[in-house]
Amino acid sequence: MTMKLDWMRGCATALVTPFHKDGSIDDECFKKLVERQIKNGVKLLVPCGTTGESATMSHEEDIHVIKLAIEVAKKLKAKTIAGTGSNCTADAIEYTRKARELGADCALVVAPYYNKPTQEGIFAHFSEIAKSVKKFPIMLYNVPGRTVTNITAETTLRLAEAHENIVAIKEASGNFSQIMEILRRRPKHFKVFSGDDATTLPLISVGADGLVSVCSNEIPDLTSKMVEKALDGAWTAARKIHNQILPLMEANFIEASPAPCKFVMKEMGLLEENLRLPLVPVTEPTQKKLKAILKELNK
Repeated sequence: MTMKLDWMRGCATALVTPFHKDGSIDDECFKKLVERQIKNGVKLLVPCGTTGESATMSHEEDIHVIKLAIEVAKKLKAKTIAGTGSNCTADAIEYTRKARELGADCALVVAPYYNKPTQEGIFAHFSEIAKSVKKFPIMLYNVPGRTVTNITAETTLRLAEAHENIVAIKEASGNFSQIMEILRRRPKHFKVFSGDDATTLPLISVGADGLVSVCSNEIPDLTSKMVEKALDGAWTAARKIHNQILPLMEANFIEASPAPCKFVMKEMGLLEENLRLPLVPVTEPTQKKLKAILKELNK
């Protein structure tokens, strides 16, 4: 028996977490940002991922932000994919169970970082989580640029076959051969999402199901429309939007994300540009580049 999630398709936003100057979470701003996402075409919300600076947040803060996202999402008929990963398997299980209790629709679980497990260790890690939250959907998150560890195509496919509730992967390895191997051999129920804005269009062209996006924090309307057009096979329209927003997609990673994204959102009047150390605001040369891109986009 497999879990088939028809709603898991399209543009998901890896939500930034807005902070006050003293470092505390700005609840009201966060709720407004979530509402803005949904009103501009994004129906999948991802709190407490990398872009949400979850690495600097306590477990209590993560739970608080996930709860806020769920409250707004349920009210506006959107879905929540909660970031619950950890390099400690027991902690990842605890966080995932809590997200399920809060009413999240799915968990995004990153590959174990720092420990540098073997592929067998990665398989065992995700298997334990899947078995501990049966019937609750799990999206794997492969981002070796941050975790050091890569979830190979073979391990991804093995997990997808072994556990009915491992239903998707956010693939941010940048390894097209690896991603295409997953797409070629995946079970019918298993979804593949691009984890990089700039690679979304080519990945959808070979069968990917959507995007977990950074730039949709800034431009949810254009990003969600590009993904929607590509999934509908309207390639000319999708390519036009892709080319229009590509400079912003790439500029969001000139410096450590989400610092560029938060600067852009500050310029748009959406939040205060507050990050938690060790992240710091972007430098002046990057500010100039981002301002020029915003001007080009008329934002």
